[in-house]
Amino acid sequence: MPRSRVPAKARVPDVAGPTGYRPRRSVLYMPASNERALEKARTLAVDALILDLEDAVAPDAKEQARENACHAASSGDYGRREVTIRVNAVGTQWHAADLAAAAVAGPDAIVVPKVETGEQVRALATALEAAGAPERTQLWVMVETPQAVFNAREIAAASDRLSVLVLGTNDLVKELAAEHVPGRQPVLTALSLAVLAARSAGKVVLDGVYNDVQDAEGFAAECEQGRQLGFDGKTLIHPGQVEACNAAFAPSEAAVEDARGVLAAWESGAGAGVVTHRGRLVESLHVETAQRVLAVHEAISGLDAD
Repeated sequence: MPRSRVPAKARVPDVAGPTGYRPRRSVLYMPASNERALEKARTLAVDALILDLEDAVAPDAKEQARENACHAASSGDYGRREVTIRVNAVGTQWHAADLAAAAVAGPDAIVVPKVETGEQVRALATALEAAGAPERTQLWVMVETPQAVFNAREIAAASDRLSVLVLGTNDLVKELAAEHVPGRQPVLTALSLAVLAARSAGKVVLDGVYNDVQDAEGFAAECEQGRQLGFDGKTLIHPGQVEACNAAFAPSEAAVEDARGVLAAWESGAGAGVVTHRGRLVESLHVETAQRVLAVHEAISGLDAD
């Protein structure tokens, strides 16, 4: 029985834009208490920003940081960059005010740390709606504790408003009483479980930060590892990491050429029992992978054109 010529389009997490993909290769944390940093962020070639009210902000600067972040998020000054606000965790003295103010500001997303259950996700989604957050404001949650890792599948599937899982690897290493080592062996299981959970729910998943901003070689290696594990992008702590991160999480020229070749071979071999490309067997799953590579490439090319 002849097979169809082209399989259904490969699912790419977080449909947005004409290609069905929104790049989040590089996602940079910026302390919202630092007005100069917020201004500089307007010029960076970063895909997304997390304006931080949590770890990067001292207690006595929390209120000013909240005001700065909300003003920035509602300003329209950041062009095609996705602008999000990370609020303080549920249970802290700042959380409720952070969430209410961020909801009114209407950023692209509100990032919540230390989320550990699907029930918490649903409560956050309800709170955002009650606070008047526009429908376009998504929910991103951080997976950064052992309980969160074990519940990652439940968390990822808990709400349609949730679109992104963000790995908090520094906190995770601390909670495990593990060590930061090249290759990240102590947290590889957790990283893979988070990717599995995100993919099972059709959500985006972002890798954790790399702490040594002077170690370009180590950073590049960790970006490559993250891409190989299946992450959509990586969270960053310094503007100097953006360029290398964007390159690492974009399809290479060779990958794009190969994807086009796979699709061409599949088309030309319609109805044949066996299709090959450069000596490799081509099946529908390979076609779907090629479609995804080209969707990502086209979306990134669109950003560059802007």
